[in-house]
Amino acid sequence: MTGRVAAALADFRADPGTAGWRALPFFADGSADAIAEALDRRIAGGTEVLPPAQAIFSALRLAPLARVKAVILGQDPYPTPGDAHGLAFSYVGQRRLPPSLKTILAEMAEDLGCPSPATGDLSQWARQGVLLLNTALTVEARTPGAHLRLGWAALADQAVAAVSAQRPAVAFLLWGGPARKRAALIDRQKHLVLECGHPSPLNRLNDFRGTRPFSRANAWLAEHGEEPIEWRLDWSPQAPMRAADPAC
Repeated sequence: MTGRVAAALADFRADPGTAGWRALPFFADGSADAIAEALDRRIAGGTEVLPPAQAIFSALRLAPLARVKAVILGQDPYPTPGDAHGLAFSYVGQRRLPPSLKTILAEMAEDLGCPSPATGDLSQWARQGVLLLNTALTVEARTPGAHLRLGWAALADQAVAAVSAQRPAVAFLLWGGPARKRAALIDRQKHLVLECGHPSPLNRLNDFRGTRPFSRANAWLAEHGEEPIEWRLDWSPQAPMRAADPAC
């Protein structure tokens, strides 16, 4: 009987929109299958793995390689059941926004002169080509960092390198030490790399607020012939962008 994660991996491979990502060595050399098998063994043994299996590859499915124009890297999913849905920093829980996400959205609102959103669901960013990729796609319930050494890091490395090699102009927003280490994988002659501290309130340097990554990314994308990203979370494709402030 196929386990839940193996089934989710099979569905990912069957999705025509994931062709670019499926060409990565991670999905061709057995790495993905080995992780899926390991996770399904843990689930069979009673471990609760998050996010739900069908959401594990959401970041790659919502932002196909051929459409990526911005990259934001996270660490691993929220460890509380019901909070994570496969996108870095994105939150669908029912409590207050997680501190790091609250800081991100406050910076976005200040940067662009927009209202601070009440929702933490960043799916609209992903659908516009923002790759919201965690360096570990899974975690165990109530155990942060449990899967950081499971083998997922190879996928993050390969995804960043593939975006750098195959896309013409991408804004990489690298927040915090683990994300910034991957700057070496990016061709700075082609792409914008914005590095700063992590948005976590535990960041003692407090070097995230005031960096204006959203407006800087949009200005650079526009200069390079790419459609700016609509960062507002209350925006819908049917609603026109405000002419007075095209960045928000």
